[in-house]
Amino acid sequence: MSSLTKNLIVALKGYAMGAANVIPGVSGGTIALLTGIFNELIESLNALMSLSSWKMLFKGRFGDFWKEIHGTFLLWLALGVLLSIFSLAKLMEYVLSHHPVQTWAFFFGLIIVSAIFMLSDIKGWKGKDCLWLVLGIILGAFICLMSPTETTSDLWFIALCGAIAICTMILPGISGSFILVLLGKYEFIMKAVSELDIPVLVVFAIGCAIGIIAFSKFLHWLIGKYERPTLLVLIGFTIGALVKVWPWADKAANEAANTLNVVPAGTMHIGGAILWALVGAGLVLCLELLSKKKA
Repeated sequence: MSSLTKNLIVALKGYAMGAANVIPGVSGGTIALLTGIFNELIESLNALMSLSSWKMLFKGRFGDFWKEIHGTFLLWLALGVLLSIFSLAKLMEYVLSHHPVQTWAFFFGLIIVSAIFMLSDIKGWKGKDCLWLVLGIILGAFICLMSPTETTSDLWFIALCGAIAICTMILPGISGSFILVLLGKYEFIMKAVSELDIPVLVVFAIGCAIGIIAFSKFLHWLIGKYERPTLLVLIGFTIGALVKVWPWADKAANEAANTLNVVPAGTMHIGGAILWALVGAGLVLCLELLSKKKA
């Protein structure tokens, strides 16, 4: 296989990761695991955050630096991820404005089945495991119910959203875009990507860079040291936060979509919601079967 073919395959895997990170409920880290690039991705990120790697660069050892950080791999992966995000953002913006109930139902099905599969992977349950899970559920529901429907669009908050979301985007099972939903900035960021709002995108990217540098090593330490309770709290948090993704939670958006589509006011779209929730659940089921087959 030629080097160009290998690089194009990495770019395609990056495209799949980008698509996953655009959809709340599917983790880019999960796609990285399924496609067999998760370990190299983690090694690359750790090398990027290593002082010894940057010493190579500052000493003029560009070739060694590029090799140490898996530069070619990262470059093609990033190209695939960016192409995916920019190509899918307009689609997300459209369906959220014209078909919010069906779209959020799709996300709801994705998230709830993902949580079920994550719970099924945890063996040997004990009493304290249930307590960690319940703590996560309470925390997730509390944050969603107490958080305002609208959050500030100030640039400092956009940077904070990027810093938090990027850390979850690289973890299998945790969706970075779902974190943006909880922070009330998912639609805002999708619109910024779709319309190429450069100031917002630059600040968001800066936040992502800060998040990777400041939190990723801590997150990996936390997973390594307290993997079981951390995962249980995160899964519980995801379950509790489902109140934010309930298809009929945003009545104003539903009424606005009905107006756009010339549908009678108050229409619930129950049939469509059930159908798309099942589609979302089916997508996760397919990913899980692929994962088991690969294992």
